[in-house]
Amino acid sequence: MGDTTAGLLLLLLAGVTNASFTLPMKFTRRWAWENTWLVWTVFALLVLPFGMTLLTIPHLGEVYAEAGPVLILTVAAFGAGWGIAQVLFGLAVEAIGIALTFSIVLGMSAAIGSMIPLLRLHPEKIFSKGGLGLMLGVLLVLVGVVICAIAGRLREAAHAKSAPQQGKRSYTEGLLLAIGCGLGAAMVNLGLVFGAPLLASAQRLGAAPLWAPNAAWLPVMVAGAIPNLAYCLYLLNKNRTASRFSDSGTGRYWFYAFVMALFWFGSTSLYGIASGKLGSWGTILGWPLFMSLIVITASVLGVITGEWKGSGKRPLQVQMAAVAVLVLAVFVLSAASRWV
Repeated sequence: MGDTTAGLLLLLLAGVTNASFTLPMKFTRRWAWENTWLVWTVFALLVLPFGMTLLTIPHLGEVYAEAGPVLILTVAAFGAGWGIAQVLFGLAVEAIGIALTFSIVLGMSAAIGSMIPLLRLHPEKIFSKGGLGLMLGVLLVLVGVVICAIAGRLREAAHAKSAPQQGKRSYTEGLLLAIGCGLGAAMVNLGLVFGAPLLASAQRLGAAPLWAPNAAWLPVMVAGAIPNLAYCLYLLNKNRTASRFSDSGTGRYWFYAFVMALFWFGSTSLYGIASGKLGSWGTILGWPLFMSLIVITASVLGVITGEWKGSGKRPLQVQMAAVAVLVLAVFVLSAASRWV
């Protein structure tokens, strides 16, 4: 099996895993959003990254000393921006559901997170066969996202007629949250792109190429944890929900939050490994592929978990049309990965 094929298969696994990471939130109903998200943040952005990096990157202190504070702070800044986007993501899922949130956020992220690396790493290849294939694939992703948004609006209108919901964020508010998240979500990929010297330094000091991305993931995720922790602590105080951690019958919720973290961190690590196998275009082509696979999986999960129940046939038909466009985008981007 060639590296490109292996990279594409790893991206498929990463996409399925990432799209599934919020599912355990459906089983933590006695906790408020901030309870679950706080525990997820601690596990996903602090405990697992620290543990994995220490296990896989020898001479970690030397790696960071060699890179210098400017580079580390730059990578961390991308992580902080992405961390703010993660807060918006959790709120958007609560407002408009898994399928629509993933569609909007990851579609925007696919465009931003692939075009900036292309302009930075290979500006001379924009109009090459691979560059044109990438732009066509990203365009298809964006078209699929627009169709997803239409489907979500139709679904929301149908639900509003049949059972108006009190106390839930409106569709418009959820849409704005998702768009804001989409603008910042690509920063996790940019952290990996601009953190390339960290990967090179880690390999020079003995890290296996497979695990070298962990040297960049650590500052990205630690910085990303800060906005998440701050917002969750603010909500715990404002809503007086800290006591819910000790509610009877919620002990298993800690395990659910850990599973969320394991799925999310695992998928991110798999993406880093897969992008390495796709060569110098790994973060350019791998990112929109990763995003498309997540949207497709999230759409299927949205149907399975009943997010489209009671909305009628039309909204679901439109959503499936969006999935078809995204599947086509996956094929185009897969082909482009072989043209570079």
